[in-house]
Amino acid sequence: MKQYLCILTCSLSLCALTSHGQITLDSTVVSEEVIATNLDVPWEILWGPDDLIWFTERDDGRVGRVDPETGIRDTLLVISDVYHTSESGLLGMALHPDFTNPDSAFVYLVYTYYNGSSIRERLVRYRYQNNALINPAILIDNIPGNGNHNGSRLMFGPDGKLYMTTGDAQNTSNPQNQNTVAGKILRINTDGSIPSDNPDNGSYVWTFGHRNPQGLVWASNGILYSSEHGPNNDDEINIISVGENYGWPDVEGYCNSSPEITFCNNNNVVEPIRAWTPTIALAGLDYYDHEAIPEWQNSLLLVTLKSDDFRVFKLNAAGDTILSEVIHLNDDYGRLRDLCISPSGDIYISTSNRDGRANNGFPISADDRIIKLYNANYSPTGIPTGTHRASSYNLFPNPSTGRLNIRTNGATNREHTIEIMDSVGHVVKESSWTGQQGYMDVSTLPPGAYLYVITAEDGRRDAGRFVLVK
Repeated sequence: MKQYLCILTCSLSLCALTSHGQITLDSTVVSEEVIATNLDVPWEILWGPDDLIWFTERDDGRVGRVDPETGIRDTLLVISDVYHTSESGLLGMALHPDFTNPDSAFVYLVYTYYNGSSIRERLVRYRYQNNALINPAILIDNIPGNGNHNGSRLMFGPDGKLYMTTGDAQNTSNPQNQNTVAGKILRINTDGSIPSDNPDNGSYVWTFGHRNPQGLVWASNGILYSSEHGPNNDDEINIISVGENYGWPDVEGYCNSSPEITFCNNNNVVEPIRAWTPTIALAGLDYYDHEAIPEWQNSLLLVTLKSDDFRVFKLNAAGDTILSEVIHLNDDYGRLRDLCISPSGDIYISTSNRDGRANNGFPISADDRIIKLYNANYSPTGIPTGTHRASSYNLFPNPSTGRLNIRTNGATNREHTIEIMDSVGHVVKESSWTGQQGYMDVSTLPPGAYLYVITAEDGRRDAGRFVLVK
């Protein structure tokens, strides 16, 4: 029986929130600010519906949250049977897409453990209740693991399914072997069962031929992208398509040697849209399309561990080609592990300088840290003055495929009105409801990012953003 500790603690960051520098773009100045310090190898960071940054700490099995405004942290869980050596430990995390519904307040975690003879990996679902994670349910167990090459990035798709990367566990026979889930990207129902429309009946496998993918993002353009560690050559960014073979170990990067070309032709291998030799140790991956930083709209954002930098990849309109690559934060903060984006377009990046591989003068005493990148001069177009941070309402799922559920945390007998606006502030849809929960059909709108303003009966207004995908 897995033991766990549910600990709720609050601690104020030892360092005050401080600015470090700026990134000057064509017409935008992006400010940098450290919002959290003294973390222990934060492997996953994500923006929660409570407007807090949720994080996992790899080495000690801790799940916590930090308020990006105050730096105050709390601990939700410490998993006692996490086994850490080298790059293994507590890794990926995802929140159920309907998390604000008490019946679906689930957190999904991936970690490695030791079974007495070997390192294995498991996917576990916890219930969030009273500021703690309780009632663990193992969804997938006995996944091949190792000190390195464990994959473990989690991401919910617009179809409501959970996508999970797995590494080859340092066994190159795994990725092409359909009888193991190692070296794959998996697609999973929220209860841990196998979706009936997966490529192979009775299998979690969505794609195969992977070495160690540790970045995964569903973009608002409907494309699933991944970043994958190569050996000493050919780190990759891939577009993930159902049922496809991505080549490892027979293909490294592009199909550009005679044996690789033969294997690619015989096995319909999908080539990356970008590859690097020498490697840069690419890690967390996200998609940016927010008006707060217009120069970075329709771009993939990537952080790296070996090159110690943050990269912006401008995409073409179809999202299938990288048009440009710009490097920022080179050696400014050391190794960078993951990133997330807030609804207001702020970008948060976690360092990984206490993982035993730092260089260039790191770690420093404040490591590990979370850094905020933001446009201090940005205010959302079309949002009226008098609105404030959206804390009284929850909209879900986000991204949405056509139906928006709206839940109020305030009085249940008031009337509420929601206005949906496009990126230039034009109202494209409006609806009202009375009570604690309402919904809106947005299926007739074109896919993209939208603003919303909710006005309560007493005149109070909240504002935010959501993404519609189809």
